Amino acid sequence: MSNRTLAACLLALTFSIGIAVNASTSAMPTQAQPTTAHDGSKDFDGLHGHWIVHNRKLAKRLAGSTTWIPFDATDEFQPLPGGLGLQEHYRTSYWKNFEALSFNLYDPQTQQWTLYWVDNFNLPITLQPPLVGKFSGNTGDFEGPDTFGGKPILVRHIWKLQDKNHVAWEQAFSVDHGASWETNWTMEFVRQ
Repeated sequence: MSNRTLAACLLALTFSIGIAVNASTSAMPTQAQPTTAHDGSKDFDGLHGHWIVHNRKLAKRLAGSTTWIPFDATDEFQPLPGGLGLQEHYRTSYWKNFEALSFNLYDPQTQQWTLYWVDNFNLPITLQPPLVGKFSGNTGDFEGPDTFGGKPILVRHIWKLQDKNHVAWEQAFSVDHGASWETNWTMEFVRQ
């Protein structure tokens, strides 16, 4: 057999095997492709800008209070450089000269946010313990351990991005490891 004939036979055999492999694999059921995880790095983008905030807070926390105190505030959100997350600057005259900052940082590996808060009334002035969580749809749920009155508690913040001009937020405390919660502060945001 000549080299040309051998080459032609090998080419024909390779072509036949290729057709047979393609036919058999196309008849096999396809496996579901793994779903890509949600990139939550843009979840807080709807907050960018300036807001008027209508607050309600319990007169006393974890004391069975049912008296709510209303007050107003302003809030401003802007992105942090390098895609790190979001910075918040909260102001209210309810407490004289009150200023607060929060830093919401996104971790693309865990796809979770870590929320830090600091204000000029909680001494010593330091970042409060972080809350960690993520969004499901337009609702973000964030929790973390803290103390209140010298006792350990869990703190939960829930963000609800209602539409481009309205956002709701609430804070709740738990003394029983999350079995029950007392909501002690709510905010309704309206875009300026």
